[in-house]
Amino acid sequence: MSEELPPSDAGDREALDEVRATDADAWATACAEDLAAEKARRRSEYGPPPGSAAEELRKLVDTVAEKLDKLSGLQSPLLGAVAGPAAQQVVKQVVQQAKAAVEPVIERNPDVFDHLAAAGNELLAAYRSAVQAQEGRWTSRDTAPRDLDESPRDKGDEAGPGQRIDLD
Repeated sequence: MSEELPPSDAGDREALDEVRATDADAWATACAEDLAAEKARRRSEYGPPPGSAAEELRKLVDTVAEKLDKLSGLQSPLLGAVAGPAAQQVVKQVVQQAKAAVEPVIERNPDVFDHLAAAGNELLAAYRSAVQAQEGRWTSRDTAPRDLDESPRDKGDEAGPGQRIDLD
């Protein structure tokens, strides 16, 4: 049966369209609320979600810079008191140069890092698949127990994956 109303009931049709629109809005609102609640639950359980690859690289550079700055402040018994301030200055200069080199690249090409991260994940998945396939071939080979007196070299003339080379 069709839900169409007779053409004479134009006012009823408009009311029905409003109810459907309200229902659709209620559904969208309920979905948005559920999604927000799930995101809040995950944030509380796992912490904030990771940012883009560019943001993560920027955080890494900042963290490494802070750690190097702290390490350069330590007095080294090998360098002595004279070389300490010079070493600190060199480390600070290197860190500033590294940041100056990385920041423009991140600013100009933030999507590149996302693509590189995705490509790395794909390469890892391909490697894992290849390793699992090879492990499957290794473990599925002759699993029957052998006679202890018989060694694989005693078979001699059986065809195998390699060629026999006569050295005489």
